[in-house]
Amino acid sequence: MSNFFGVFQLIGGIIMSVGYIPQIAQILRTKSSEGLNLKSFGMIFVGILLYEIYAIALVVLESSGHMYLITNSVSTVLSGLMCLLIVCYRKKR
Repeated sequence: MSNFFGVFQLIGGIIMSVGYIPQIAQILRTKSSEGLNLKSFGMIFVGILLYEIYAIALVVLESSGHMYLITNSVSTVLSGLMCLLIVCYRKKR
């Protein structure tokens, strides 16, 4: 039964991770991060990073949560990339 709910987590995690890709592609295409708030995306990144620590603990200590760790790792990388792109492509004042 836990595998059944694990599939929901996997699908939801994939959807959440893929959600960053259109914004990343737009920043790279336009070479601009105008209108994106670094504080907002930074807070999202820190939150996901804390989830990542929890996911690692689940896998190491309880031998569960492998799907959660995989999808959360992807989200961590993509949200970190968003923050990096916002910094790299913001206009100099």
